[in-house]
Amino acid sequence: MKFAFLIFKVFPYGGVQRDMLRIAHDSVNAGHEVTIYTGEWRGDKPDARIQVQVLPSSGWMNHQKHQSLIDAMQQALAKSPVDLVVGFNRMAGLDAYYAADPCYVERMHKKSFFYKLTGRYRFFAGVEKAVFGLHSNTQILLLTEREKQSFQQYYNTPDKRFYLLPPSIPLEKFAGKNRANCRTYARQQFNLAENANIILTVGSAFVRKGVDRTIDALASLPKPLQDHTWLIAIGEYESKSDMQAYAQKRQIAHRCIQAGGRDDVADLMVGADVLAHPARSELAGIVLIEAMTAGLSVLVTDVCGYAPHIVQANAGVVLASPYQQSAMNTALAEMLQSDQKMVWQSNGEQHTQHIKKTTSATAEADYLIALASGKA
Repeated sequence: MKFAFLIFKVFPYGGVQRDMLRIAHDSVNAGHEVTIYTGEWRGDKPDARIQVQVLPSSGWMNHQKHQSLIDAMQQALAKSPVDLVVGFNRMAGLDAYYAADPCYVERMHKKSFFYKLTGRYRFFAGVEKAVFGLHSNTQILLLTEREKQSFQQYYNTPDKRFYLLPPSIPLEKFAGKNRANCRTYARQQFNLAENANIILTVGSAFVRKGVDRTIDALASLPKPLQDHTWLIAIGEYESKSDMQAYAQKRQIAHRCIQAGGRDDVADLMVGADVLAHPARSELAGIVLIEAMTAGLSVLVTDVCGYAPHIVQANAGVVLASPYQQSAMNTALAEMLQSDQKMVWQSNGEQHTQHIKKTTSATAEADYLIALASGKA
């Protein structure tokens, strides 16, 4: 069978992009064909078994570019029909949608009446309704049960159109990693002392992932602790974000390293001390699962969909809502000095190993194949 995966852009270490590529590889490994249609691709292309078509788009505003790209995708599909169309962004005409973003209409609910008349709002609300509305037949691959309630509140989407996915556990990514060697490697990469504490952030959204909150917490550390602690921020942020300028205002720019996209994230995770992910919004947060798999203690807000796994495993600290920076500051200081580190590390590893043993490693691809063959 032939699958088409539609995604607006692909860049290294974007969570949705990584998931999309993993599902694509699982699909071709099962004997099916996958073509990825996108408007932008950064980083290495997948192996030759997966076709990639980068399509043009135009428009002054972001939503205009998105609509132009959707039109180009639909035209490409009309020329090369497939058995199943899978979207990793919201748009009309999808057979299946990988729901990696929170409900847009819910997030915009408190916006003014005039904002809801803008082209931007009408576009994003419209494509969301095209996926979740009652008149849609799109099947929805859901990451967390909690988010289903949000969509159903606004769209009355039937239960039968949701399929709850288990978190993907990347055991192979971290197999054979030696913690002592990775600790040394991580510090050598950034010319840090052997006894340096490393706080790691991983993500492509500076504000939404709470990197600014992590910088604030680092700035609040007691001076003796701060003098031995660095933030390593992995990811390519939005053009409007300026991490160094923000850190400079907090007078700790010399302790904040913006590392960009890297291909050694697994080694850095195993070698770091704390993953900080005080996100303002996070539908799931696969980086939390990766951190637990790596045996990295996690500091996270409870708004993240996968935060309950941290609680269940006792693999770190989950900050309660409403968010308080003082609680973040205290938690970070305590975690860096806690004798619980090894317990958190071991608990996280055991938790993800249990999930791996009790769920399918190719759950998303399995479901898509069944859906395409009419068996789902």
